[in-house]
Amino acid sequence: MILVRRLLGDVLRQQRQQQGRTLRDVSAEARVSMGYISEIERGQKEASSECLAAICSALDVPLSIVLAEVSNEMAREEAAVAGISTLPTVGAAAADVTNVAA
Repeated sequence: MILVRRLLGDVLRQQRQQQGRTLRDVSAEARVSMGYISEIERGQKEASSECLAAICSALDVPLSIVLAEVSNEMAREEAAVAGISTLPTVGAAAADVTNVAA
């Protein structure tokens, strides 16, 4: 079973590590406890939207980008389970929604 909280934690950890930031640094800037961020990154806790917004703000990454990455990873995992080699991406879906709205 694919857990969204695990995928979200992986994306947040990857963003933090790519920036060379520590849990302590992000914790202080987001005003979220270091232990709680660690649990989120390990997929042990599901964060509220407010908490995610604070963490993303501290990482200077839009929440929409983080969620898009989670969505893409979920699609890859679903495709792997189903044995599908090609799948749509969030960018393609977003373009379709934009075209419908126009």
